[in-house]
Amino acid sequence: MSPTPHSYPSFRSVLADHPLVRIAGAHSALGGVIAEQVGFQAVWASSFEISAARCLPDASLLSMSEYLDAAAHIQKALSVPVVADCDTGFGNSMNVAYMVAEYEQAGITAVCMEDKIFPKMNSFAAADHSLLDVNAFAHKIETAKKSQRSEDFFVIARTEAMISGLGVDEALKRCAVYADAGADAVLVHSKQATKDEVLSFLDRWDDRLPVVVVPTTYPDWHADEARAAGVSAVIYANQGLRATITSLRSALGSIYETGHSAHLEDSIAGVKDVFALQRLDQWQEFTA
Repeated sequence: MSPTPHSYPSFRSVLADHPLVRIAGAHSALGGVIAEQVGFQAVWASSFEISAARCLPDASLLSMSEYLDAAAHIQKALSVPVVADCDTGFGNSMNVAYMVAEYEQAGITAVCMEDKIFPKMNSFAAADHSLLDVNAFAHKIETAKKSQRSEDFFVIARTEAMISGLGVDEALKRCAVYADAGADAVLVHSKQATKDEVLSFLDRWDDRLPVVVVPTTYPDWHADEARAAGVSAVIYANQGLRATITSLRSALGSIYETGHSAHLEDSIAGVKDVFALQRLDQWQEFTA
């Protein structure tokens, strides 16, 4: 077995094969591989994580090429599909057409766009979260679907109506328009401390399209309960990054304070584990 890029199914086929697709956020191939190893069926190339890995805010500062490069590196290492977080589509409908062409060429089979005004700010930041006109965003969805080459390519329309304070009614209205525009799924986002707002949406949604949720602020919602409520995919968008920050700060702080790392060696990954993630044995076959 050579260390060439893995083959992988499209996100569309994974969604069809699972009653609930569980997706983990990542900003690197390493994080994506670990997510796959523990069982996640897809990986979210998170704009929040990719920005944070460069110590930059999730505020449309990085270019499309930088986000695409990160997503492509993740996908090359995986046997499960990447769902790429593409913010607002990186501009207007012309930018969306270019985005779809580039991501599809890179082997990404699913992208997600949100209906905020460009440049956007992370949903949980204290900032203005104004939305693009519903018909203007619907045109972006139409453009994305017209631009794709493969029937498998999957476009998720994300509404930030509940993030912006416009409520469930506006989220339902917008998602209906996005469905008419050709979206393959809708993502509804809430920053409430409970799942109630999302449940209200699901109770009134007509099941025209699969629904994706991101339970960052209501983390106690079990995956089985989400599926029973009508959710098709759940994204754990940033827990990996946050766990990394905590673990790294603790480990490096402990090393600095004690002056050695002996006390950590039994509780951190060994070098052989890193070699396995790198598929070093397979690479070394070329020198045999």
